[in-house]
Amino acid sequence: MLNCAIHGAEDLRLVEQAPEPLGPTQVRVGVKAVGICGSDLHYYRHGRVGDFVIREPLTPGHEASGQVLEIGSAVTAVKPGDRVALDPARTCGVCRYCRQGDSNHCEAVFFFGSASRYPHMQGAMREQVVVEEKQCLQVPDSLSFELAAFGEPLAVALHAVRSAGSLLGKTVMVVGAGPIGALVMMAAKLAGASQLIVVDIVDQTLATCAKVGATRTINAATDPVALEALAAGKGTVDVCFEASGNYAGLANCIRVTRPRGTIVTVGTLGGSSEQCPFNQIMVKSLNVIGSFRFVDEYAWAVDYLSRGLVDVAPLLTAAIPARQAHEAFALAADRRQAMKVMVTF
Repeated sequence: MLNCAIHGAEDLRLVEQAPEPLGPTQVRVGVKAVGICGSDLHYYRHGRVGDFVIREPLTPGHEASGQVLEIGSAVTAVKPGDRVALDPARTCGVCRYCRQGDSNHCEAVFFFGSASRYPHMQGAMREQVVVEEKQCLQVPDSLSFELAAFGEPLAVALHAVRSAGSLLGKTVMVVGAGPIGALVMMAAKLAGASQLIVVDIVDQTLATCAKVGATRTINAATDPVALEALAAGKGTVDVCFEASGNYAGLANCIRVTRPRGTIVTVGTLGGSSEQCPFNQIMVKSLNVIGSFRFVDEYAWAVDYLSRGLVDVAPLLTAAIPARQAHEAFALAADRRQAMKVMVTF
């Protein structure tokens, strides 16, 4: 089977690989679509994501959908031919975090496409993948494989919004208009936010966010005065989501959030923190919450996509065949041209 493997920075190879064996509780899925995420781009461009360094060939991809090819003898929930979205997390269910309902912090989790441990956890950017039965969520024929693969990033967004508490009638600002930021904004709208402000430095991604529900967009590079106005009187925003992965974005969140407001960090922060006004967290009594992956929100995300409650189609830039994976990664890295790029099989 065809497999996309990252060997190091800018070293993506297409290789043929033998299929994995199938256990009694497992399902063999023919992968149809895999989204390129920010972490996949980091592995491709730099050979690492933060402290997670590629030490052996890594198959990326944790946003996936496909069709069931074969089932193990004990599987009852799906059958060959079923169309499924794939939950990338296989948790143990018995560690202290799983038992207390925090499975996103499972001590023994297997998560698609991660170099966080060695041997690495291989991802879904390959022709076939073997998963546990519980990782397969059926999707209707009316939902394309490409849109079904949005289940994972939408789950991340739903978890972030859930972490913020009630958003009914609130003014919400999202910093970072990439796929996660756009989905957080859409999830906040679903949760009842009255004002949805999106901030970025790329006009093209801001325009996409305007199409999917933003009530206001701000280019922080060309219109810093707009951010200064939001920061007036100790801040005017009730809840901020930091999804840019940049300390400058977090600094803007701290400045515009009102006293006793909430900041949820969703992006993995990088760059220098020297100019970030951390002391204002104390001065304004801000609630700062980290939001990592998701818990049971993956099932919600697939349900919302299946029923058309969230329309992610405007976020899909292109679906590119796996044999052109290099072109797919190059496009995904260009924020002025791409929002979400899918690799297809």
